[in-house]
Amino acid sequence: MPAVTADDLSALMSRVAAGDREALRQLYQATSSKLFGVCLRILSDKDESEDVLQEVYVTIWRRADRFDAGRASVMTWISTIARNRAIDRLRARGPLAHAEQIDEMEIADGAPSATALLESADQVGALQRCLAELDDRTEQAIRTAFFEGVTYEALAQRLDTPLGTVKSWIRRGLMKLKGCLEP
Repeated sequence: MPAVTADDLSALMSRVAAGDREALRQLYQATSSKLFGVCLRILSDKDESEDVLQEVYVTIWRRADRFDAGRASVMTWISTIARNRAIDRLRARGPLAHAEQIDEMEIADGAPSATALLESADQVGALQRCLAELDDRTEQAIRTAFFEGVTYEALAQRLDTPLGTVKSWIRRGLMKLKGCLEP
């Protein structure tokens, strides 16, 4: 399958929002391997990641009309859904659930990676600049929680820091990021 552009994904999302099942199938073909990778990185369990991936596409189908291209790209929006669903599943395992990271598992896909698509967006440059303005501790906590999908509880355990402290670092850091990113 040829590489799908951001414009192609936007067109597919518009069709999905209109109830076009074929568009959902095409969106699935274009993005499922990337979203599966997001789920697998967070959950470290193939079967559970497949279950979550199914939930992700059900959510996309039901909420496609809520997608706002002015706020995020399609890939960003659906990746966020996948990340949040996977974290919800991880949290359901228990309060200190932590999945070991899987670095050696590669999922073959000839299309550009989600990261490559996101890096090409102007939003990423602005986000990186704003993250760099945070103190190292806060930046690392935000990157770990949001880019690696580690729960706050697991992050607090990793850092041997009280949960409330970690939440405070992240909350203050997110407020600073919001202020930096607002026009």
